[in-house]
Amino acid sequence: MPMASRRQFLTFAAVAAALAPVLAWLGRPEPVTEAASAGGAAPKRFPLEKPDAEWRAALTSEQYYVLRGHGTEPPFTSPLNHEKRRGTFVCAGCGQPLFSSETKYESGTGWPSFWTPLDNAVGTSIDRSWLMVRTEVHCARCGGHLGHIFPDGPQPTGLRYCINGDAMKFTPGGA
Repeated sequence: MPMASRRQFLTFAAVAAALAPVLAWLGRPEPVTEAASAGGAAPKRFPLEKPDAEWRAALTSEQYYVLRGHGTEPPFTSPLNHEKRRGTFVCAGCGQPLFSSETKYESGTGWPSFWTPLDNAVGTSIDRSWLMVRTEVHCARCGGHLGHIFPDGPQPTGLRYCINGDAMKFTPGGA
């Protein structure tokens, strides 16, 4: 084996060995319950559960992609990003009230943003996709993926709930 090829091989092997633990950590699932963290592999349960075929029949392809497939809609494409009326943003999958219009603000990111959800409306989990660690937001009732939380929002919470418009519907009225 020529010297350059051997050196390249050894460099590649060293980098692969150094990255293996990082990639394993990024790919590991988050424990969702104490039983799961103790070795049980039970998936998180939600008050409303449906077979996948029912979700597919009830949702548009865009809603299904976001809510059930953990997808993200393209920025600046949701009409809800420009919604200014008083009302409530609800889960497009199950109708659970999620956010009041009083907590919505313009973040400039291209997605509807809120500084806090309604009480007991959402849950969170760790999302390690795309070689990042983020806090995912999901509907507390059906488990549908809504978006992510970031620490760059306005006061009083300092949080930005960055939510996919396809994951919600808007109900006008008193908020």
